[in-house]
Parts: sequence; structure tokens; C-alpha cells
Amino acid sequence: MTFLFLFLTLTARLTVSPSSSQFFEGDFVSLSCEEDDSSAGWTLRRNTSKQRTQCGDGWGKPAGSSCNISMMVPHDSGVYWCEFNQSTISNMVNLTVTGKLSVWMILQSPVLPVMEGDDVTVLCETKTTPSNLPAAFYKDGSLIRKQPTGHMTIQHVSRSDEGLYKCDISGHGESPSSWITVTGDTLTSAVDSAVRTEDVTHGEIDIKEKQEEAKMYNCCPLSPSWFKMNF
Repeated sequence: MTFLFLFLTLTARLTVSPSSSQFFEGDFVSLSCEEDDSSAGWTLRRNTSKQRTQCGDGWGKPAGSSCNISMMVPHDSGVYWCEFNQSTISNMVNLTVTGKLSVWMILQSPVLPVMEGDDVTVLCETKTTPSNLPAAFYKDGSLIRKQPTGHMTIQHVSRSDEGLYKCDISGHGESPSSWITVTGDTLTSAVDSAVRTEDVTHGEIDIKEKQEEAKMYNCCPLSPSWFKMNF
């Protein structure tokens, strides 16, 4: 097994508006490559179940350093990032789109890492009913809290709050899961460097390393099968 690691300095970050990693079919989403000095030259790319392409190539509408998707559909689900000269990359975010053939429920949670000590609110939202229904919230598969109004606030988050979250509303179903990352550094330093693995075979060690990167950048589903298909 051969590993070639390239350490890349990240000078831009990808932001998502509205700030969520889950969306309903038909939602509008704007993705932006933000850099302190200039965002010129950055390309918004994605890797979905269909293909790996850039904004404007059959999806999205470029708008300067941003990419707007006017109506999200399920096949827009995937990993998104900014890229410069096919080498330097930004943080990655994983977006999930719930469609008409799925349960119309999402968990609204921070798409980017959150700072230790901050308060974080997550919302269990349905497409066709009020979003203030009682909801149960889960972390890493275990029930952590039931809330009467469909939202939960985690006060003064710490590293122990990092994990995979989902929610359900009785009689309506369960949301997809989203990873919440907690960092002790500023958001910029949290993505100061990344490791890109080239010329690898998908052995167990490689998959675990990719999973650790995914946790850091709030990137991807954590199942080994997903990484085998996408990296």
C-alpha cells in the first residue's frame, strides 16, 4: 500500500447560506469561497453519487466567488469544496437533500465547526407540518434529550459534544444524520492545513484516516463504504 501525502495551506473557506448541512428538495442554497485578500481564481467543486464536477457544469449558477443552486434536488447531495489551480483546497462540507420519496424531515445544524464554549442550537424541521412539534434528539445513536418545541440548545459546547446527530418526531419519521464538529481554535486555524492522499488503495487504515479528516472538516458520511466509493 502506497501513501503520498501533500500538505496544503488553506487560504479560503467554503461557507453555505443558509448555514445548514441538510436541505429539503426545492430549497435555495448559496455556496461561497471566502478569502481574506481575494476570492478570485477559486472554483467551487462537488463530488456526488453522479459525478465530480464544478459549478456551472450542469448544476448551479456561478456568481463571482459564489455558486447558487436555485432548487436543490436529491442528487445535489454530496461533498462540496473550493479549489485553486487543482491543488489547493478549502474545507469540505457534506450536504444532504431530502426529497419527496424520503421522509420530509431534516436536522438544521451548523455546517461549519463550532467553537468550544459557544451555544449551539439544532432544529428538527418537517416540510409539511409546523416546526415546533415535540422532537427527540440523538447523538451517536443514543437518545440525549426530548424537547417540546422541536429545537435543542447545547450550552457551552465542549469536545465531548462532537458527534453524529439526528432527530425524530413521533408519527413523522427521522431526519438524516449530521456531524457536528467542535474546535478549540478559530475557524481559520481549524482549516489551516489538510492532507490529501494520492495513489492509495482503500485498505482499512486508509479509510480510518479519511474518516478522521471528515470529522475535522465536517465533511462526509463516516461509513467505510462511502469513502471507498468517493475517494
